Amino acid sequence: MRDQFLTIMQFLRSNARWLAGGLLLTFCSSVGQTFFISLFAAQIRSDFHLSHGSFGALYMAATLGSAVSLIYLGRILDVLPVALLAKWWIALLAAAAILMASAETATALLLSLYLLRLFGQGMLSHTAMVAMGRWFVRERGRAISITTAGHQLGEAVLPILVVSTIAMIDWRLAWLCAAAVLLLMALPVSHICLSRARQPSAENDGLVESGKQWTRQEVLKDLPFWVVCTGVLAPSFIGTSVFFHQVHLAEIKQWPSMVIATSFTVMSITTVVVGLVTGVLIDRYQANTVLPFFLLPLSLGCALLSVGDHAGYMMLFMMLLGCSYGVSSAVFGAIWPENYGTRHLGSIRSVVTAAMVFASALGPGLTGWLIDFGVGFELQLVLMGAYCLLTMLFLFPVSRTLRTRILKQAPSAIV
Repeated sequence: MRDQFLTIMQFLRSNARWLAGGLLLTFCSSVGQTFFISLFAAQIRSDFHLSHGSFGALYMAATLGSAVSLIYLGRILDVLPVALLAKWWIALLAAAAILMASAETATALLLSLYLLRLFGQGMLSHTAMVAMGRWFVRERGRAISITTAGHQLGEAVLPILVVSTIAMIDWRLAWLCAAAVLLLMALPVSHICLSRARQPSAENDGLVESGKQWTRQEVLKDLPFWVVCTGVLAPSFIGTSVFFHQVHLAEIKQWPSMVIATSFTVMSITTVVVGLVTGVLIDRYQANTVLPFFLLPLSLGCALLSVGDHAGYMMLFMMLLGCSYGVSSAVFGAIWPENYGTRHLGSIRSVVTAAMVFASALGPGLTGWLIDFGVGFELQLVLMGAYCLLTMLFLFPVSRTLRTRILKQAPSAIV
C-alpha cells in the first residue's frame, strides 16, 4: 500500500503541469455545461419572455447544433497542437459568455447557447480527453480520472458561487465575470501548463503504442465500436433527464427541493473517488476489461429511484449515478486510444463526444414529451434501467472481442 501511494505521488509530481492543464480544461468546460446554464434559466426566461417549453426547445436546438459541429471540428486535434487549440477554445468560450451577457433577441440567445455548448461541453472536454489519451500510455487511466475530476469540481463549487453572485449583481454581469475569469486567469494558466506536449516513451511509460492506427472511416465500420457507443449514451441520457426534470421528480415524490440540490454533492464526491479507483484498475487490467460493468450501478439506481419514495433513495440514486459516471469517464477516456490508436484520436473521439452531447439533448426532450403524453417518469426510470441491463449483455462479448484483438496486435505490446 505504501509503495503504491509513493508511486502515485511520483506520478503526480512528474506530470503535474499536464494533469493540471487537463483539469483546468474540464473545469472551464463547466461554463458550457447544463448545470451551469440552468442556474440562469429563470432570469433568461423572464428577460426573453420564454416559456419552459420554448426555452427547452432553444436549448435542445443549440445542443444538437453543437453536436453536429463537433463531429467536424473535433478532428482538428489531429492536426494542430493541444496548447494552441486550448487557448482558442477558452477565448471563444469567453466570447460566448460575453454574447450571452449582451443578447437582446432570441436569435442572439440561441447563438450564445450554441457557442457555449460547442466550446464548453464540447471542445474543452474533448481536447482534455484527447490530450490525456495521447500523452499517457501505461498510466493513461490515472491521468484521465484526474483530469475528469475537473467536471466534478465545477459541479461542486460553481452552483453555490453563481447563486451567490446572482443574488448580489445582475445575471448578465455574472456572465461577464465568467468571461473575465476565462480570459484573465484560465487562458494564461493553460498556456503555462500545456505549452509543452508530453511525449510518452518506453523509458517513462513502459509501453509505446505502435500497432494499427485506425482512421475514423475504419472505426465507423467496426461493429464493436457501435455496441460500445450504445453504452456511452446511457449515462448522458439518464443523468441529464433526471437533472432537467428534478423539480417534477421532487413534486411527484413530495420531496423538499433541497433534497435534490444536496444530492449533487454526493454525486460529485462519488464520481471523483470511483473515477480515481477506476483509473488504477484500467492501468492494471485495461479499459476493455472494466467496460461491461459501468452500467450496473446506474441500472440499480434507476430501479431504486422508480419505486422509492423516501428522500434517501435520491441520495442513493445520485451515489450510484456517480459510480457509473466515475467508471465511464475513465473507461471512455482510455478505451478509444487503447483499441484504435492515438494518431486519429481527435476525429474518432469527436464522434463519441458528439453522440454524448446528442444524448444529453435528446434525454430531457424525449422524457418531457413522454410525461406530457401520460407516461410517468417513474415508469421511464424502469425502462432506462432495463436499457442499461440489456446493453450490459452485449458489452460482455464485445469486451472479450476487443481484448482478443489487442492480443493479436503484437506490435502494440511491450517494446
